[in-house]
Amino acid sequence: MHPLVGDLSALSDNEVNEKYASLIRRLNQATRMGYGDAVQQLQMFLGDYQAEIQRRQEKLLNDLADKDAEFKNIIDIQ
Repeated sequence: MHPLVGDLSALSDNEVNEKYASLIRRLNQATRMGYGDAVQQLQMFLGDYQAEIQRRQEKLLNDLADKDAEFKNIIDIQ
């Protein structure tokens, strides 16, 4: 985790996605301009945002799986 990222769990999904897209644009600019050090820092930021996005997606899938398990035994068609 990059020390300057902060707590991403406090942000909304839209904010995380917007900041991720902004970092992608900045990474592309830094790569085109040949700023190798900036590219490395941006890649670390992107890694943190990707991990947060993945964590949120996994939580959503687990929540959906829990709902499916909750309703699985209610309707039994035989």
